[in-house]
Amino acid sequence: MTLLQPPASLSPLADDRAGRLTAAGISWTERIRADATKAQLIYRVTATGEGSVATRVTAGRHVFLVDEPGALAGDDGAASPVEIALGALLSCQVVVYRLYAQALGIQVDEIDIVAEGDLDVRKLFGLDEDVRAGFSAIRLNITLSGPERDERYQELRATVDAHCPVLDLFANPTPVTVTVTKA
Repeated sequence: MTLLQPPASLSPLADDRAGRLTAAGISWTERIRADATKAQLIYRVTATGEGSVATRVTAGRHVFLVDEPGALAGDDGAASPVEIALGALLSCQVVVYRLYAQALGIQVDEIDIVAEGDLDVRKLFGLDEDVRAGFSAIRLNITLSGPERDERYQELRATVDAHCPVLDLFANPTPVTVTVTKA
């Protein structure tokens, strides 16, 4: 499997996407082959509390708001942290599906994904220390359209499951270090 070869014939949108994916794959491959340390990335995102319980998040040159609904003391001015987390998972899935569909020569015309996460708020409110604070389960319902047989889309799903960074964050423990400093 290669991430560097565009498929033979595509629609204009798919052709543009294939060109971008191919160019990115070539660029990253050359960079990493020249210096393997270039594969190691550090993402830095900053946040500042705002309003009742909202957060202004800065990620590179992008700024967005995260809030809570009124029932959780928020102003409902933006999606909640857990909705943003599910959105991050869905957006990463779309990228990795597109990337590996091209690499495997699998035509995907459209991708639609719905995520549902089960969250028990008893721990959040200090009512039960024995339940998990985060999601106890997440369900992804992925609908792919295109001319391929179901077996090909299942092959793609298995490949995406193995390579999606945000799915990996949800599926596996990640060491987290927390430091609190008095201003």
